[in-house]
Amino acid sequence: MNNKKFPEDFLWGGATAANQIEGATREAGKGWTTSDTSKFIEEPEKRMQQMLAPMTIQRVQEALEDAEGLYPKRNGIDFYHRYKEDIALLAEMGFKTFRFSISWARIFPSGDDEAPNKAGLQFYENVIDELRKYHIEPLITMSHYDFPLALSFKQNGWASRKTIDAFEKYAEVLFTRFKGKVKYWITFNEMNVIGMTGYLSGGILADKLAENQSNTQVNFQAAHHQMVAAAKATALLHKIDPEAKMGCMIVRFENYPETTNPTTILTALKSDQENFLFSDVLMKGRYPSFSKRLFDERGISLSITPEDEQLLADNTADFFSFSYYMSGIVAENEGDETAGNILASKANPYLKKSEWGWQIDPVGLRISLNKIYDRYQKPIFIVENGLGAKDTLTVDNKVNDDYRIDYLRAHIEQIAEALADGVDIIGYTPWGCIDLVSASGNEMSKRYGFIYVDLDDNGDGSLERYKKASFDWYQKVISSNGEVL
Repeated sequence: MNNKKFPEDFLWGGATAANQIEGATREAGKGWTTSDTSKFIEEPEKRMQQMLAPMTIQRVQEALEDAEGLYPKRNGIDFYHRYKEDIALLAEMGFKTFRFSISWARIFPSGDDEAPNKAGLQFYENVIDELRKYHIEPLITMSHYDFPLALSFKQNGWASRKTIDAFEKYAEVLFTRFKGKVKYWITFNEMNVIGMTGYLSGGILADKLAENQSNTQVNFQAAHHQMVAAAKATALLHKIDPEAKMGCMIVRFENYPETTNPTTILTALKSDQENFLFSDVLMKGRYPSFSKRLFDERGISLSITPEDEQLLADNTADFFSFSYYMSGIVAENEGDETAGNILASKANPYLKKSEWGWQIDPVGLRISLNKIYDRYQKPIFIVENGLGAKDTLTVDNKVNDDYRIDYLRAHIEQIAEALADGVDIIGYTPWGCIDLVSASGNEMSKRYGFIYVDLDDNGDGSLERYKKASFDWYQKVISSNGEVL
């Protein structure tokens, strides 16, 4: 079993995002963001539709003027005012790292202001210093489904090349201010899904597109702009803080062919190629060979300058990070579908499902880890993984979430197997280590955390924090460095 042990410096922790925990959305000079327009919808089947639907100027303005609707991400779980209490709980669990994001609009309320917002910078410095007090390594995402709305109105977000310059300025401010305090950075969260989250992650407004522009064309061009911005940010980080590391981050879709039909296996291969399209650029510094045919078949013509190509080639990411929740199936025939992280899939008869229909596949994580490491040969950080469930708080303020323990145990066992396979894995941060507002559904009832937050889907509750059974379990996992599961 020795070859299945976790490295002594393995970074155990948890992950969150600013728009899902902070609240205080208009406090201390923060500007509006795309996540502030996400409304809670009673009908569960319509919640994902809202996340993926194209957005218009009118709909954004209506959301900002809506005094009656419930917009949970504007309040989060009040981490903005309770961060010391929350970080103390993370420290009690023994966290080695904590992934959180910085809201761009809290630093530059309009996205491209002449000077940064001092109150915003001070808040994040306070959070970083509080983490360092407990020897918890900050792992910071610079843009996590939280784009400054002012840049959407001004230049249609990442559809404009001008946004690269705004992001570069934002990056320079962060790296200069937090030099020596933050070792691990990530530019964009799950950037391979901008084609589905063009508004949320890209700030793109459908009615600001030119008549001859398709959503597909614009989304891929926006992704290219993000990758150039990521390369510029990487160059800046290496110059300003040479000891720090920059990672890229994608959502991992591990898709299996339904049958041994060669056509289906080829389709599964193409699905995997699309998984890696953007990360190939960020990790290898160039578009992969298969991208030309993919772009041709979809009628996509990207504007890529020689300077872009050089930037990408010279400034690749230092580590690969990804989210993994489930696997799917590339199917030949119609059949029962099940839900998933952004994408639905045909049901796999060999797998159990979560309450939300997400297929539970720990072995799929090991498969993904091996594929990723074989492809890039750089360190890997698993920065999202977890089980969303309807936890129940008992009368004595306890949560018995053995189902979450079972889920995480099975995935950690497969991480150990991947380590034995020779995969270089530097850390593991389960998603929503403290209950937070769901990204897709804007509900609180879909809980991931080791810490229960007393808040319901209607925004009611005391906001008190309570330890779940998984809290004590994960504490033992960390203290034993993965040997006690």
